[in-house]
Amino acid sequence: MKKSAEVFDKIVHERRSVRIYDNEAPFDETAVTRSLERAVLSPTSSNLQLWEFYRVKSESNKKKLAKICFNQNAAKTANELIVIVVRNDKWKERASYVFEHSTKDYPESWAKRKELMHNYYNRLIPILYSQGPFGVLGNIKKISANISGVFRPVPREVTETDMRISGHKSAALAAQTFMLSMKAEGYDTCPMEGFDSKRVLSFLKLPKGAEINMIIAVGTAAPKGIYGDRVRVPNHHTIFEL
Repeated sequence: MKKSAEVFDKIVHERRSVRIYDNEAPFDETAVTRSLERAVLSPTSSNLQLWEFYRVKSESNKKKLAKICFNQNAAKTANELIVIVVRNDKWKERASYVFEHSTKDYPESWAKRKELMHNYYNRLIPILYSQGPFGVLGNIKKISANISGVFRPVPREVTETDMRISGHKSAALAAQTFMLSMKAEGYDTCPMEGFDSKRVLSFLKLPKGAEINMIIAVGTAAPKGIYGDRVRVPNHHTIFEL
């Protein structure tokens, strides 16, 4: 095993969901900055990066958000709360940005590749993300996929719900990168799904099209911050080879 793999193995094994934090312990805010900068390097569907990250740092705002998180200990005692937000409503501007900045330095010999990318971001992506009134286009695409899929492999995830799930997958990948990075920085985290999502959106002054993926508590674990031993289903029940 390489030395880097040994270090990563240690980080993965030491990362736990910490429920109570030590507010008296020193806390380096720049560790959060670095970890978020690493998080945005995570893989994301079609490189659309349909995510946003909100750092809730002030005591007054943490108290407000903790209340929305049902006053969980992790939310009440964290040094910061990081809200991971999915922004599928920004697919047009993100697609435009990615295409423009991915192809602006292409040499003339890459004209065919640029055309392929143009078709992908300016034709295929709109087809996937445009759903029409009441999701009518999504239903049509689903029916079309099911018919075409009789004869060949086709993308089946084409509805608005499918696109929402895709956005949450990407956001979750970024969240995990962030949490592992914070562990590498010497801090602890706890991903939380217990919150009133509508109130979180209102608190952040976000539009209806935004969705809350999770809220991550950050800090240094208190002595009783971990509630129990780690329990995992045996690997032979979850890892398979073909």
